[in-house]
Amino acid sequence: MLNTRTTLARSARGDAALWTVLAAATGYGFRDAGSASPTLDLVLPLAVLAVAVPWSRRRPGAAVALVNGLCVMGLADASTPGNAHVLSLAALSCLLGARVAEARRPLLVLAGCAAVDLATCAVLRAQPVWWFYALTVLPAALLLPWLAGRHWCGRRQLVREGWRLARGLEERQHLVAERARLTERAEIAADMHDSLGHALSLVALRAGALELSPDLTDRDRADLADLRGTIADAVEQVRETVAVLRDPPGRDTGAGLPVNDTVEELLSRAVASGVPVRWERRGASLPLSCPVERGMYRVVQEALTNATKHAPDCSISVRITHEPDRTRVSVVNAVPSAGGPAHTGAGPASGVGRGLIGLQERVTVLGGSLRTGSGSGGFHVTAVLPHRATTAARTGTPAPGPVTAPGRTAGIPGPASPTGTARRPDPGTAPDPGTAPIGAMDPDPIGAMAPDTAQGEVLPGSAERLASVRSDARRRSALAFVAPVVAAVFLVPSAVYLAWQLTTSVLPPSRYDELTIGRPRTELAPLLPARAYPYPPDHARSAPRPLGARCEFYRSGRDLLDEVDLYRLCWSGGTLLTKDTVPAGRP
Repeated sequence: MLNTRTTLARSARGDAALWTVLAAATGYGFRDAGSASPTLDLVLPLAVLAVAVPWSRRRPGAAVALVNGLCVMGLADASTPGNAHVLSLAALSCLLGARVAEARRPLLVLAGCAAVDLATCAVLRAQPVWWFYALTVLPAALLLPWLAGRHWCGRRQLVREGWRLARGLEERQHLVAERARLTERAEIAADMHDSLGHALSLVALRAGALELSPDLTDRDRADLADLRGTIADAVEQVRETVAVLRDPPGRDTGAGLPVNDTVEELLSRAVASGVPVRWERRGASLPLSCPVERGMYRVVQEALTNATKHAPDCSISVRITHEPDRTRVSVVNAVPSAGGPAHTGAGPASGVGRGLIGLQERVTVLGGSLRTGSGSGGFHVTAVLPHRATTAARTGTPAPGPVTAPGRTAGIPGPASPTGTARRPDPGTAPDPGTAPIGAMDPDPIGAMAPDTAQGEVLPGSAERLASVRSDARRRSALAFVAPVVAAVFLVPSAVYLAWQLTTSVLPPSRYDELTIGRPRTELAPLLPARAYPYPPDHARSAPRPLGARCEFYRSGRDLLDEVDLYRLCWSGGTLLTKDTVPAGRP
């Protein structure tokens, strides 16, 4: 509703601004006319414009026809056909081309307006200047602005179509990236199932066979039974990890998987093994879904493994905080001193292991977040898990966190060339998440529309649509430039010829006064123009003349668009018989 009101207000302001400009032109034309009627030449045109300008949005053809009626009033004027309404006609004709995409109905409107103008000249038996005005000025005010408006409309349509296609390519890129991520997860799961699962199964089988050996003591058989149970748990954990990686979006990942161990049992075993662990649980423990419970277990397990590997004999603090809608797991281990028994390998503070990257993937799939890094008190591993894993969290792209390699998102290593530099992804594969998204498009939407292999191929329908819009825009542009040239080829020669006839048949008033009745034509020839005016009005032709005399007409001024007085010279036998003036106004 707010957007609709804003659009209406913007449209009203635009219409008011256009009406103000056209009203100013109308007022200037009225002031320049001098003896014009205020009602017919000022009030009526302003009222017509007040109706036509808003109509140009809903009924632009009717608005053009309405303003063309004002120009027809100029053709009915006895003094001059030209008036300031031609500017209004051109403006509304341009809006007709910009707001109506098709060409048939606007062309019918323009042809109808031109036919009305010519019919008016025929009915009023207008002089040649009026015909010239109706055949050149008014068609130019109708056709040329309409072509310019169509060109503008085609350009805007091309830009809109380009941006629409760009948005489609962006969505397609996101889908390709998500599909590649899921495919990579499935490949990882397949590798784990084929290699690690098979190897663990063989180890468990050999441990079961050794347990039946008669040469072993009862203690050896007990140890082998524990070993076989541990291997069975490892196989079950591999199955669970494979299920999490390969489960399609929208399912309850991990549902139905057996969870035979708890965080308390894990911590108890660690304490029994001599690991200095202190842990506490805060808040009321709520029932958690199986994958969330298992994710919390994996967070604590991976943090303890890294701590015992990189900082042995250092204290470890585990805190589990239950909140109303989520559970926060925090594991902090002290950093060994410079002379302490730290492992010679790289620790968590100096690098990121694959275990933490896999943990980041697991937590993200469950809809949670994981943060790791050094801080006050040692190395921190903090995970926030929702009580129920959400579908949106599984289908979304993993949120980038500190557990990432430089320039990469955790869990999806990008392709690299043999030299170690980044290379361009193959068609159909996910682009490198560290690169700029397609949303950061080139400011020129037309040049940015070329399909790119990194963005996926353009759909055939979109390509055809874009090609059609481009072809239409080129055709409109060509028509907008060719039509004026063609019109000029046909109209300019006739206009030049008419102007030559009018200007070479002018008899200045000073020379007219020098003409003396009764003198021969040979003496008066230097005062006469090169030729007589060939288009005198009917009332001048039908005026009474001396019997047997031949009369010629000459224009008294050089104004081409204004009707001037005519001089009539009647000759008899090569002698000037009479001379008189035919007023410009009709009797």
